[in-house]
Amino acid sequence: MGDPAGISPELTARVLAEPEVRAAAGLIVIGDRRVLEEGARVAGVAPALRFVAPDAPLPRDLAEPVFVDLGTLDPAAIERGKISEAGGRFAAENFRYALALAMRGDVDAVTFTPFNKAAMRLHVPDYDDEISFTARFIGFDGVAKEFNVLEGLWNARVTSHVPLSGVAPLITREAILNNLRLTEAALRDSGVARPRIAVAGLNPHAGDGGNFGREEIDVIGPAVEEAKREQIGCDGPYPSDTVFVRAKRGDFDAVLTMYHDQGQIAMKLIGFEQGVTLLGGFPFPICTPAHGTAYDIAGKGIAHPGAARNALLLAARMGAAQRRQRPDAAGSLLEARAAMAA
Repeated sequence: MGDPAGISPELTARVLAEPEVRAAAGLIVIGDRRVLEEGARVAGVAPALRFVAPDAPLPRDLAEPVFVDLGTLDPAAIERGKISEAGGRFAAENFRYALALAMRGDVDAVTFTPFNKAAMRLHVPDYDDEISFTARFIGFDGVAKEFNVLEGLWNARVTSHVPLSGVAPLITREAILNNLRLTEAALRDSGVARPRIAVAGLNPHAGDGGNFGREEIDVIGPAVEEAKREQIGCDGPYPSDTVFVRAKRGDFDAVLTMYHDQGQIAMKLIGFEQGVTLLGGFPFPICTPAHGTAYDIAGKGIAHPGAARNALLLAARMGAAQRRQRPDAAGSLLEARAAMAA
């Protein structure tokens, strides 16, 4: 469960009541029963759950979702639609618990309903984003990246949460190549057999033959050619103002953009209420809705569950795919089913 002052509680309750989600994976939900029950009241649903204490062993039978009740927050103690340290602490504690389950191999994937970054920073002053938070908590020193996912279309990016003035120096052949490798691997884990990746340029009109910058000629193009030699299905660089038109009509499975808003704006215009953010590159998939906490509509019962549903379903598919690739898959905790921490 994510930030309790926003739409996270009602989204959690709503997707847990959906048959499609319940059938996709064994679900282990982390949070506070009182917060969930308030979210269920707002959403007008009553999902059947099995409640367990945080120190109890996880049941092997997940025919019905299991709710681990940390008992850490009385919803009456926070104000709906307001940033608070208590809200950030609630989301962070739930997330830490879920990450610990994944690191122990008790679950195959993690998903969370939206966090509020300002609330998280009140609890963790050096909080930057979920990628750095996760990396520190699990001791991960590899490459992890954020992907935005709509049904049939992915967006990866070379740089993410950096000022626009600092983007150009970070566009290197190595960075582009590493992102293409990671994007292809994530697409394959999601079920795409032969990924097709378009690479966007950095400059207007992809540099216009060098008239508007040489990054496309000196850096991006050579990186694409090197990726092709590795049998990665990619092409480009393409002008960023038209590449999503081609991707949307089905020419590509993913677009690798050079910076945050170059892809985010296009993806959110295409499907704001359906988009998923995947934190790829970690030892297990981590998925969340691409939208935020929506404080302005919290408690009104009108939050659209599409992105939260899609996040759970994508995490289930990817967790199951990675499970099949593990040599110890038959001996893991949940055996024949993909488990998920929400």
